[in-house]
Amino acid sequence: MYQKITEGVKISVKSKFEGTYFDGETHRFIFTYSVEIKNNNSYAVQLMSRNWKILDCLNNAETVEGKGVVGELPVIMPMDFYEYKSGCSLIGPIGTMDGSYKMVRLDNSKRFDVIIPKFKLCANFTKN
Repeated sequence: MYQKITEGVKISVKSKFEGTYFDGETHRFIFTYSVEIKNNNSYAVQLMSRNWKILDCLNNAETVEGKGVVGELPVIMPMDFYEYKSGCSLIGPIGTMDGSYKMVRLDNSKRFDVIIPKFKLCANFTKN
């Protein structure tokens, strides 16, 4: 598990290799990842947007930006958490993901970034 705390918000990430598929041109490696966002503050926060950097071992890079996560803009109360699962595909069998969430404090509307720790994506048949 990979973890990072920024401004009282703890991000924990686990990844899993799910298999491969052929899209008609390229074999792709499929990964899922689970994220837990824990608010260790005395005030509620809301996740507004995400920014992911995805890189595989063949130097294929992708940036993913968007509103919220998995179609939601979760409000996380003090000492509570929010969990979600998502996924990505890579051309290479090994890669990394990292990024940030844009959050807002609900007590004073202050916006801040929460760092998503860099984590590995590794197909089961590779050695890292």
